[in-house]
Amino acid sequence: MKAARLDGLVRHLILAGFSASIALPLLWVLRVSLTDKLTAYRLPPEIGQIGLHNFVEVLTQYDFTRWFGNSVFVAVLATAISLPAAAMMAYATARYRTGGWPLMMMVLSSQMIPPIVLVLPMFLVFTTLMPVPGIIAITIAHVAINLPFMAWIMISFFDEDTRSLEEAARCDGATRWQAFTRVTIPVAMPGIIAAGLLGFILSWNEFLYALILGNHSSQTLAVGLASLETHAGVNIAPLAAATLLALAPVLILLPFLQKYLIKGLSLGALK
Repeated sequence: MKAARLDGLVRHLILAGFSASIALPLLWVLRVSLTDKLTAYRLPPEIGQIGLHNFVEVLTQYDFTRWFGNSVFVAVLATAISLPAAAMMAYATARYRTGGWPLMMMVLSSQMIPPIVLVLPMFLVFTTLMPVPGIIAITIAHVAINLPFMAWIMISFFDEDTRSLEEAARCDGATRWQAFTRVTIPVAMPGIIAAGLLGFILSWNEFLYALILGNHSSQTLAVGLASLETHAGVNIAPLAAATLLALAPVLILLPFLQKYLIKGLSLGALK
């Protein structure tokens, strides 16, 4: 009995440690965002005068709304383009073993390439061979880097579990496309939503491609937040406020999509 209690205590302490490692940085950023600029730098930390002046400064004295709008446009458009293409790619790989394991390993290995290796050729393409606006170049780059990742996640959801249902639909007279859209897609929807959510978050947080391929008018949040560092140092209080505002879409989406994310990732792991 004592051994079981000790084991439970150790597990709870480990979980508490992991939870603290996640929550404490967010609480620190929240404290800094609500205090004045002088108090924000002090160690040990002090609360100081609490207010929303840092949030007001970010929204009025910086181009935060433009950064936010650019990030929403790029993340939503890149995910909307990547998701159906990745779903069809994953379906073809799961059903017909298109390209076999060599192609699947090539898709996976593409995620291991350092981004700096790819961003320089993309920069040359988008500035010389195919000049496009900066925000379109960033979107195309995000589609290129997210599509293989999303397809790899969804492969297991189109594997054996949906094959029998699809064959039953074919026997009832459905075409292959009808069986795919009306049977396979609904069954695999948790995995598709999980892949789409992860792809959106990757695109929302991406920095290097947005920095190199974009310009002043197409800056995303990641690049805009980096610009808060000046010759006088980092404006840590406005930066903390802007960081919390940048986290808002993800924090709002997660409670609604949590069950799909957990179900999708757990099913993929179990398969």
